[in-house]
Amino acid sequence: MERVPALDEPLKKIVGGNTAKVMAAHLDLHTVGDLLHHYPRRYAERGELTRLADLPLDEHVTVVARVAKAAKKTFNNGKGVRLEVVVTDGSGALTLVFFGRSVFHHEKALVPGRRGMFAGKVSVFNRTRQLSHPDYALLDPEAGEDAASAVDAFAHQLLPLYPACKQLASWQLAKSIDLLLDTMEATNWEGLVDPLPDALREGRGFETLPGALLKIHRPRSKADIAAARDRLKWDEAFVLQVALARRRYADTQLPAVPRARRADGLLDAFDAKLPFTLTEGQQQVSAEIFADLATEHPMHRLLQGEVGSGKTLVALRAMLAVVDTGGQAAMLAPTEVLAQQHHRSIVEMMGELAEGGMLGGSEHGTKVVLLTGSMGAAARRQALLDLVTGEAGLVIGTHALIEDKVLFHDLGLVIVDEQHRFGVEQRDALRAKADRTPHLLVMTATPIPRTVAMTVFGDLETSVLDQLPAGRSPIASHVVPAKDKPHFLSRAWDRVREEVDAGHQAYVVCPRIGDEEDAAAERKGSARPRAGAAREAESATEAGTGTEASDTEGAAERRPPLAVLDVAEQLAKGPLQGLRTEVLHGRMHPDDKDAVMRRFAAGEVDVLVATTVIEVGVNVPNATAMVIMDADRFGVSQLHQLRGRVGRGSAAGLCLLVTDMPEASQARARLGAVAATSDGFELSRIDLEQRREGDVLGQAQSGIRSSLRMLAVIDDEEIISAAREEAVATVTADPDLEHLPALRTALDALLDAEREQYLDKG
Repeated sequence: MERVPALDEPLKKIVGGNTAKVMAAHLDLHTVGDLLHHYPRRYAERGELTRLADLPLDEHVTVVARVAKAAKKTFNNGKGVRLEVVVTDGSGALTLVFFGRSVFHHEKALVPGRRGMFAGKVSVFNRTRQLSHPDYALLDPEAGEDAASAVDAFAHQLLPLYPACKQLASWQLAKSIDLLLDTMEATNWEGLVDPLPDALREGRGFETLPGALLKIHRPRSKADIAAARDRLKWDEAFVLQVALARRRYADTQLPAVPRARRADGLLDAFDAKLPFTLTEGQQQVSAEIFADLATEHPMHRLLQGEVGSGKTLVALRAMLAVVDTGGQAAMLAPTEVLAQQHHRSIVEMMGELAEGGMLGGSEHGTKVVLLTGSMGAAARRQALLDLVTGEAGLVIGTHALIEDKVLFHDLGLVIVDEQHRFGVEQRDALRAKADRTPHLLVMTATPIPRTVAMTVFGDLETSVLDQLPAGRSPIASHVVPAKDKPHFLSRAWDRVREEVDAGHQAYVVCPRIGDEEDAAAERKGSARPRAGAAREAESATEAGTGTEASDTEGAAERRPPLAVLDVAEQLAKGPLQGLRTEVLHGRMHPDDKDAVMRRFAAGEVDVLVATTVIEVGVNVPNATAMVIMDADRFGVSQLHQLRGRVGRGSAAGLCLLVTDMPEASQARARLGAVAATSDGFELSRIDLEQRREGDVLGQAQSGIRSSLRMLAVIDDEEIISAAREEAVATVTADPDLEHLPALRTALDALLDAEREQYLDKG
């Protein structure tokens, strides 16, 4: 009887040491299980010739073609010999070149009429495309049969083409996988763990796991491939959703202090003084949050909303509800500018309710304190004292909130704003400051498609605010092709002047700061010098080179990204001369940043030239125009966020996206999409379609990303949604999976130490 290979067995015992080394180094394949789940990227049909006319240069390819002719030639005065073999598929031709002693072996094998699979890197020599010393495997039947018989024998059969590398061709991978499949079949697939419960698999009519693996690697028809894909996608979606469902279930078992809404308290007093009516969406989301806060288990909710939809107001009402129960609420912001903006706007909205314990303050009031890394010693001591004594019901801060010295009297709610800028460890560190697990609300102004929310944030319940408050003005957006049509840029600066002449204000956004420190960091290609945790965190959010979404088109010839300091000087001396212009960026001293924002908010500055430090949280209703320089260097969602800083008052907004990229480029298409719609969810879909799966899941999701070989988070919404429902039902019925040992084993394989840590802290 064949020896049964364990799924975690090193590949060298199956394919040999040298091949195993190549697989590990270049394809990240280490175990038997890895190789079994290394699926074909596509299939070539025997009898269907691959188009050679479309082969990309300088890429490693695998083609199926027929030998048209072969000729041996000498060079170097007859001392050297080479074999030139021309293969064709009817659409074009490709030359295969062999040198040295192997010429005679290849000459015997590659005779006209023979068909094969050829793999190598496409290059050009004497204006002819060629593969030099390609790997190949002949597809013809036994020698002696004519070409017509060969085509008939292999017609309609599907050849798997695997993700390969220069060191290991697709056909070589296929041979290794065939060897492994033969071994597994001979032992009746002993040791293979099927994660899907029998009832689920049979109820949905899925293949068995051995059947799906055979069909994906050795399909007899396209229907086989479809059936295998359906099954294998479900495996990945279901196991991941079970992991997240167990996390959600575990959260419901943790104790938390119920924070039920109380009548005639701070929240009611605040609502009574609001000069407007909450939108239907704000009321609905608030109701969801209040219901969570009233339970004996911690809330674990994601609040995502359109730019300007009023997330901060919803969050503040949740904070006030907690204060009414005697608890405290902390809001964690990624930058000092955003923390200061939140503090200022919350104090303004609350009025005398934010002056608890002070002369003139309301009897229902509480203290609202700001805590950042750059505060003076005296102010910091007072803020820490207010927190530990409970005098301050609300605190807004940066990473400084996480420091060991920060103690709370009764922390009941943690709100994380722009949560994608924080690591799970930072979020967890703040929650750990409470005696009992506090309720958690994480917010993002970047709309997230449902499939990504279910996967990346699958351990959170989700609330969506997609309704803008009444009175918000429309924002007109236009692409300004500065290089193609310089007069368009001149007109852009005229429009800024017109807005200022009408009594309004404007932003000009650049992707880089432009000081000496910035340039030195670019030259060294290293991180900027440390300047305190809060300032460093803020500077890190400003793209030093704007690489988030920049096209590779013409990248080598592109000039450096435009910088705040340079552009501000040019504008002050040129098209905006005479206007009150100031700069704002993350490496300014916090007091200076705050002073600039206060002057801009007070209308004492006409034009603010800034980095993406103004991307979120900045609310100046009188600002009506924004010019984004080198707009192609920003991502779609980031452009949408920036644009949301204008049109926040009664006057219409204007956003001009300036670019040097040519009209036919992907960058211009991306900017055109931003200009064409103000729907953040539609833009997020466009953004995701142009990005890799790994970008969507993010670096912090490395464990999840590496576990998804077949499932596409962006495309497979129906599968993910259905798997989530099945996972919830499974975990509800059997939280510890005691009756599903195979699923538990599959879950353990997914949740190695790193992934377990991520999911536990999510």
